[in-house]
Amino acid sequence: MPLSKCNCEGCELKGLFFSELTNDEIEAVCTWKDERSYKKGEYILREGDPIKEFCYTKSGLVKLVRSVSDQEEQIIYFASSLDFISLLGIFSNDTYPYSVVAIEDTVVCSLRISEVKTFIRTNGNFAFSVIQKLNRVSDNIITTNLEIKRRRLPGRIAYILLYFANDIYKHTTFELPVSRKEIADFIGMTTENVIRTLSEFRRDGIIKISGKTIEIVDMDKLLKIKQFG
Repeated sequence: MPLSKCNCEGCELKGLFFSELTNDEIEAVCTWKDERSYKKGEYILREGDPIKEFCYTKSGLVKLVRSVSDQEEQIIYFASSLDFISLLGIFSNDTYPYSVVAIEDTVVCSLRISEVKTFIRTNGNFAFSVIQKLNRVSDNIITTNLEIKRRRLPGRIAYILLYFANDIYKHTTFELPVSRKEIADFIGMTTENVIRTLSEFRRDGIIKISGKTIEIVDMDKLLKIKQFG
């Protein structure tokens, strides 16, 4: 649903790369901004749909997924608050190259892509900041992929747990937002291997598990497994 006119001085857009715009330009951006809420499991963007919007997460957590078959999707990235979720492909494709799915209740703000492109054409500093953000997202995806692939199974599981604890939730106790199968697909292992490794971590006193809730008990040991596993 559309937002009322926002305060350009306090709007979260100022904290993104829109800091390169004047207050009047930010006010204009706010008049095109829509805010929508999504429940866990809802699709926010669908692979193959026409690109019409420039979207970012105001709150929540989403996964970017790409189809690998009619019934299977591969997670390529996780995005949290104030991440741009439609940045990849918007300048090289007419349709979204991936889907975006809420894995927690999520609020997404969207801007008309045509208006954003107008600023890119007319404001060099803004265009440069968009390129920086695009490169940062691409670098994060590449780095995460390489970091996971160079580790053995325990190191991969440790990497994912520490990613959610340190980067997403900023806490040693959190509810795992994805299934064991999704973790397995993301790190290139089987679901059985993921379940077994989590059980081993629990047996060794590194973590506690209660349903989907994970508590990291021995952070030092988990960090060592991430580094050397």
